Amino acid sequence: MRRMTTLAAVAVVALSSGIVGTGAPGMGSVAQAEPGGCLKYGAAGAVGGHVVHHGVIGALGGCVTGMYRRHVYRKEAKQKAALYDQEHPGAKGTYEEKATAYDVEHSTQPGKMTANTPAGTPSPSNTPAQGQTQSAPAGQDDTHF
Repeated sequence: MRRMTTLAAVAVVALSSGIVGTGAPGMGSVAQAEPGGCLKYGAAGAVGGHVVHHGVIGALGGCVTGMYRRHVYRKEAKQKAALYDQEHPGAKGTYEEKATAYDVEHSTQPGKMTANTPAGTPSPSNTPAQGQTQSAPAGQDDTHF
């Protein structure tokens, strides 16, 4: 039993570190940093389930959760790619590349559609152009009695 556990641990380390093949280095194989996935979340669920003596149920729950997280991430990446295509008609590349370009241009983070701006910081659409003043909304004036 100890030998099987050791072999399983070596296999997990070899697969996660890239020793076992996904192609030769430099031959177009690019590592994708996507969240979730059945293996990662399933392993975490199996460990958590093992603690409470339900390892298989924990692995299944973790696997389902990981697949859902990855689905949501890819769905949002495709939405960002569509927005990038609207701003840059005829742009080439995969949806992952376009989503990354959208994140860079709009200061967003992967997994979030809006930029993280601290409270009180005006958004770029609300700031007046250089040399202009921002007027008060209709019905309000700056005089106080």
